[in-house]
Amino acid sequence: MGKTYVEVLSRASSFLEEAGLEGYAIEYLFLERKGWNKTQWLLHMREEISIEEEAIIQADLKKLLEHFPPQYILGYSDFLGRRFKVTEGTLIPRPETEELVMLCLEKNQQANLKVVDIGTGTGAIAITLKLIRPSWQVTAVDISEEALAVAKENASENIAEIDFLLGDTLSVIKEPQDIIISNPPYISSAEWELMDESVRTFEPKQALFAENDGLAIYQKIAQESPKWLKPTGMLLLEIGFQQGKAVSQIMQQAFPDKHVEVRKDLSGNDRIVRVF
Repeated sequence: MGKTYVEVLSRASSFLEEAGLEGYAIEYLFLERKGWNKTQWLLHMREEISIEEEAIIQADLKKLLEHFPPQYILGYSDFLGRRFKVTEGTLIPRPETEELVMLCLEKNQQANLKVVDIGTGTGAIAITLKLIRPSWQVTAVDISEEALAVAKENASENIAEIDFLLGDTLSVIKEPQDIIISNPPYISSAEWELMDESVRTFEPKQALFAENDGLAIYQKIAQESPKWLKPTGMLLLEIGFQQGKAVSQIMQQAFPDKHVEVRKDLSGNDRIVRVF
């Protein structure tokens, strides 16, 4: 008998770990490509691997060693149980952003709200909100034409009717909104060295980094949103784990009559600023 799935993948996994990378990534890619869940993997892992499948694993391994994120290799990422196309022109949706969306839904249960998602990227936030609250009127804005093209594709794949606008933050909005939500670029150039190599090499810099210690876009949102957020409206922002104090101060100055709270993510880090 030739080599088994588990032998080939274990070897590839060790190879990644020796290079200081995440060993599980190769198994994750393989199971995604096969459409296997954990149970199916356990049933098949000791079967013989074909030459073609081994070649695919080798090609994936080569890309992982070059720090390609697994989601870019596959061309998609999952977000709250839905599949979204990702390209190197879009940020890969993160679990922390799922928490932002869940909080938005939990705190806004009314029908017919107007919502704008700033810096939509793949469209994951806007599309998920629209699918769970079909009566909402959702607008998605991005400064990148490439990201908007991907977001439009994701909206049509997921059958979500959304207005897409090319523009910078709220400059293209025409009417007051009930909810302004955003996962903006918030990494400061000082944090560059701390970033994972795959993020530094492949993810779009425009969607990651911001001037003024990562606070520039929050300052812009604070400047523009008082004009476009209804008096009863809510602002929800994802933030970097060290930005809770700074962003809440920026927002409190912009909205002196509203409550501003910083919420932690499941890992216990400051992650969301909510203005309400």
